[in-house]
Amino acid sequence: MEFEEQQQHPLSPQQLLLRDSKLRNTDYIYGAVVFTGHDTKVMQNSTDPPSKRSKIEKQTDHIIYLLFVIVFLMGFIGSIFFGIETDNDLENGRIRRRWYLRPDSSEIFFDPRRAPAAAIYHFLTALLLYNHFIPISLYVSTEIVKVLQSIFINQDVHMYYEEADKPAHAARTSNLNEELGQVDTILSDKTGTLTCNSMEFIKCSVAGTAYGRGVTEVERAMDRKKGSPVREQNGPNSVAESDDIPVIKGFNFKDERIMNGNWIKETHADVIQKFFRLLAICHTAIPEVDEESGNISYEAESPDEAAFVIAARVLGFEFHKRTQTSISLHELDPVSGQTVGRLYELLNIIEFNSSRKRMSVIVRDDEGKILLLSKGADSVMFELLAKSGRDFEADTREHINDYADAGLRTLVLAYRELSEDEYKVFNEKFTEAKNSVSADRETLIDEVAEKIERDLILLGATAVEDKLQNGVPDCIDKLAQAGIKLWVLTGDKMETAINIGYACSLLRQGMKQIIVTLDAPEIQSLEKTGDKDAIIKASRKSVLEQIASGKAQVSALSAMSEAFALIIDGKSLAYALEDDMKQSFLDLATGCASVICCRSSPKQKALVTRLVKTGTRKTTLAIGDGANDVGMLQEADIGIGISGVEGMQAVMSSDVAIAQFRYLERLLLVHGHWCYRRLSSMICYFFYKNIAFGFTVFLYEVYASFSAQPAYNDWYLSLYNVFFSSLPVVAMGVFDQDVPARYCLRFPLLYQEGVQNVLFSWRRILSWMFNGFYSAVIVFFFCSRALEQQAFNNDGKTASREILTGTMYTCIVWVVNLQLALSISYFTLIQHILIWGTIGFWYLFQVVYGFMPPSFSTDAYRVFVETLAPATSYWFITLFVVIATLIPYFLYNAIQTRFFPMYHGMIQCIRHEGLSDDPAYCEMVRQRSMRPTTVGFTARRAASRREASRR
Repeated sequence: MEFEEQQQHPLSPQQLLLRDSKLRNTDYIYGAVVFTGHDTKVMQNSTDPPSKRSKIEKQTDHIIYLLFVIVFLMGFIGSIFFGIETDNDLENGRIRRRWYLRPDSSEIFFDPRRAPAAAIYHFLTALLLYNHFIPISLYVSTEIVKVLQSIFINQDVHMYYEEADKPAHAARTSNLNEELGQVDTILSDKTGTLTCNSMEFIKCSVAGTAYGRGVTEVERAMDRKKGSPVREQNGPNSVAESDDIPVIKGFNFKDERIMNGNWIKETHADVIQKFFRLLAICHTAIPEVDEESGNISYEAESPDEAAFVIAARVLGFEFHKRTQTSISLHELDPVSGQTVGRLYELLNIIEFNSSRKRMSVIVRDDEGKILLLSKGADSVMFELLAKSGRDFEADTREHINDYADAGLRTLVLAYRELSEDEYKVFNEKFTEAKNSVSADRETLIDEVAEKIERDLILLGATAVEDKLQNGVPDCIDKLAQAGIKLWVLTGDKMETAINIGYACSLLRQGMKQIIVTLDAPEIQSLEKTGDKDAIIKASRKSVLEQIASGKAQVSALSAMSEAFALIIDGKSLAYALEDDMKQSFLDLATGCASVICCRSSPKQKALVTRLVKTGTRKTTLAIGDGANDVGMLQEADIGIGISGVEGMQAVMSSDVAIAQFRYLERLLLVHGHWCYRRLSSMICYFFYKNIAFGFTVFLYEVYASFSAQPAYNDWYLSLYNVFFSSLPVVAMGVFDQDVPARYCLRFPLLYQEGVQNVLFSWRRILSWMFNGFYSAVIVFFFCSRALEQQAFNNDGKTASREILTGTMYTCIVWVVNLQLALSISYFTLIQHILIWGTIGFWYLFQVVYGFMPPSFSTDAYRVFVETLAPATSYWFITLFVVIATLIPYFLYNAIQTRFFPMYHGMIQCIRHEGLSDDPAYCEMVRQRSMRPTTVGFTARRAASRREASRR
């Protein structure tokens, strides 16, 4: 922008006031509205959300297709028989046995002279008549059940995060509820997901001296791993005064050598002064002063920056005011020992980006000196040091490695003094680069910055801790016991990631580590030559060899029940995801119990998720909290967003939202397990009841010589799936539980029931369908044979069609509802009301409907009151049919329990008291990939037995 006599001002993202931003510290602005409407970044980057459907839902579609085929075959076979019978009805001009159909006066349907046309018409009629085979109401009932399940998940107080007032939110995509019970692999971000993303300044290295006596969670975890005494929070030389400091968010630093102004007594007090002055100046934070209390809080771009500014303030360098051109501090003067105000003129800000990995500011102090203050990653900062500025390099590197081993995030601090001429030349080129309007603008800015960011003098390094969220180690341990694999995709250094892995129980003692990295000396020597082709070729070969070696280790030691962990860095991962190598990488990774991908980019996270999902064909779950996790969440079968401190982009792109990682344990092991069981049983039962009802219609068609006569009254047909069979199954899908929630958490291996799809396998589905055919056969033939040519009542009258079909319908209502009652594991008052109420409502409906005028009730007019109810045979037939149809259910369970080896092994396990409670046993089972269904049923039976004993 040119303003006031050709003054040029660069416009960059710093001048872009985004929606919902706060504008402060300025009296007026010149502005222009840009990027509105469809040109906004949100609209430009928006993509259609992926359509996700659960595996059970997809498999249900295939079953529906199968039923369509069955209906088609039934109609086709029936039409062939109907055509043959119709053709034979008239012989030599005389009517044969089907005289009651009056084929001689029929136009098409029963006309023997047009038998082929009659068969075609019958086929079309049969398709309409047999439509009760297709459970159309299944999809409506399933959606109702899923919405109610989501409401229960949202209302679960055990997943409510009181500190942030955030409950779980599963209704974002309720059609994936049952998928929560089938997760095989979890892919997780680290920062903000496993950790709090609330940084605390805990240690630092200044002038080659390490300060800070805090003990991190990783260090305590390493102590437990080694079996040594767990270190306390304070070191042996700490003093009591440090414990008197009030708790300050973002600051957990304790060291009497620096605190309370004692740093002025240190040998390198001047370096310490420059170190904390740099922390107070080199940032983009904005101070907010509370008018009532006078306290200062900071709005920072990242938690790291806020922690640095707070640490500087506590240690005597308070940043209290910022304008467009200046930064004001209250500093502790080492000479007078008093706090003095200092104003620093802000000349330039060279912003951080992922390629530079550093940030710098150029300021002019009150003495007129121009200072370049810089902070950044150790991988780039040490290369920018001057020969005379490396006095503390060796000690600082050693401290940084120690901090990485302790799971801390580190930054290196350095500075240099600029001359007026040097700055003038830089400022002109920097302004010119920022004012350039070209595609390589950022490259030009980086090139100019590199020329000034050199010959730096090392001051030291900071170490901040991103604490693990509460309950993360226990949650990961429970998920591992449930047989769920966990992959962590992080941008941290490998050493940090490994130690965080130990702290959160992702890596365990005795686990073999397979490390794939490109830090080999031959690769590093090639990188110094700059020959890109040679580097790529050597790197690809190295990664392939390491993956092959890892696969050989897994294959050789898998029989010995060894657990493996794969750790791979970002460079190696880029080659491992190439088309010719990704399958080998996946084979290695799936053979390991835990996987950690270090230094991975957002794109790599999404690619890894896609590889696992498509390569294993098992359910994958991705969990993250930031915008860089959106691609991963959308690629996974289930995306879970954590409503943390990095905004709501991950939550808005997720299928389920929770507030803390630890709630994943209850979401999967309890709600996921229940939802899978409920939906699986509900859908299987739906097919059973529709086949049991629809096949009686077909059998009656056979009995009636395929005359297309409906077996039941029109209202009976219409209301079967509405009032007489659907409501109890909806209640089962909402309320049923195989075991209480505490047992789901106590016996995590129950979860494998869903992973292995035990309850919705084709064997189980076909067995339910066969049971439906069996029930229909028993109902029809028992009723028809019992009533055929027999006196129905004391008057000696034989049963008419209305009596036969009314008796059949009564038997169907009893059979399907009692079959449901036997399938329910956990009865509630609602289920009792709906099951027995449905049966009672059928009798009430017969009475009310039968008393309606014959023009409306048709062939059901007073049938129940005058004919069925008074007849003793009606009640006895119903009783015997119900008993005969339920016998296979008891036989099926008896055979499975008695003769199947899997269940025999289960019973043997139950006889050993407490076996399923032994964590070592559960770990052994998980590592050996023993059939979890056996252990799952063992756990369930043991849980039920303990519950019975408790009662």
